[in-house]
Amino acid sequence: MYLALREMRFAKARYSLIAVIMLLVAFLVLFVTGLAKGLAYDNAASIQNQAATHYVLEQGAEHRFTRSQVDASLIDQASAIVGEEHAEPFGLAMTTVVPKGEAKKLDVTLMGVNPAGWLMPQVMSGSGISAESSGAVLVDRKLADAGVKLGTVLVDQASGLSWTVSGFVKDESFSHAAVVAMNLQDWAKLQAAKPAVSGAGGKGVRYSAIALQASDAQSEQLAAVLGDKVEFISKSDAVSAIPGYKEEQGSLLMMIVFLFVISAFVLAVFFYVITIQKTGQFGILKAIGTRTRYLIQSVTLQVLVLAIGSLAISCAAVLALATILPSGMPFQLTGTTLTFTCLAFILMSVMGSLLSVWQVVRVDALEAIGRAAA
Repeated sequence: MYLALREMRFAKARYSLIAVIMLLVAFLVLFVTGLAKGLAYDNAASIQNQAATHYVLEQGAEHRFTRSQVDASLIDQASAIVGEEHAEPFGLAMTTVVPKGEAKKLDVTLMGVNPAGWLMPQVMSGSGISAESSGAVLVDRKLADAGVKLGTVLVDQASGLSWTVSGFVKDESFSHAAVVAMNLQDWAKLQAAKPAVSGAGGKGVRYSAIALQASDAQSEQLAAVLGDKVEFISKSDAVSAIPGYKEEQGSLLMMIVFLFVISAFVLAVFFYVITIQKTGQFGILKAIGTRTRYLIQSVTLQVLVLAIGSLAISCAAVLALATILPSGMPFQLTGTTLTFTCLAFILMSVMGSLLSVWQVVRVDALEAIGRAAA
């Protein structure tokens, strides 16, 4: 430890340059990771926040809520197995609404749920809705940035129906569109207003899915009872099937992986060059009895000090930046994600130093002293 820190103190400019490069790379890794997590959450927040474990969708819907239409009678079959309180209808539809009296259009996701059930989002401001109320909805607070207020009337362009904003909810979005939550009565009116699209005309109310709270044994029983009439999927399957979710996350994940690889290569090249320049010094140290293990520990310690120091500053900078980002910026960096990313960065940094460690092991004392003397 003494040798490593003494050398870093002596060659401040050299190691400061490496530290700055590592700091910038670490900052970029953390920021892109937070952006990836934020985009993933913004894309599927309404599904991820639900207490459901599984969903029943129409056969052939390919795990997508927007392609599914299930009959209300399936709720009774599911309730017979998981219990009435653990099965709820769930409606989901993408549409465009216009605040009454204004010209601007807003892309939203309509969500039909039972106000008294566990699918209902928690109200952050305003008042909630009941099963008997008609025309009252809850909207995600992102719509407040677009000028929507309590009492604003939203007109659906597809069906012509209108709803009054009763309250705001937090973190409720689907496919990057803010959610407008309504009761099942208003969902039925919506279905009746556009039978050509929903296929509900003359066939009763249909929903996008049936949300379930089921154990593994119950899920197997449900799959056997319902057979091939429907698709029985888990919450993770439903999230992955959201349009663009996998593609978006795959692109960002590739960027993060490449940043990790680049950081490892940059660190490896810097320390390899430094190690070659110090070959004579390592030879002298070995000749006077310094163990190879001690020299390896010295190089590794330098890498760890630079990596941890750069990460500490980068974490502080990213967290400070997160507090001033616009509310519409999908950025999310939880403690778990931050810890995992930092550990991965440290691991990649240590792996990048292995080339230098290998060079230290290969140093021959007599050869290095002779080269230094020449």
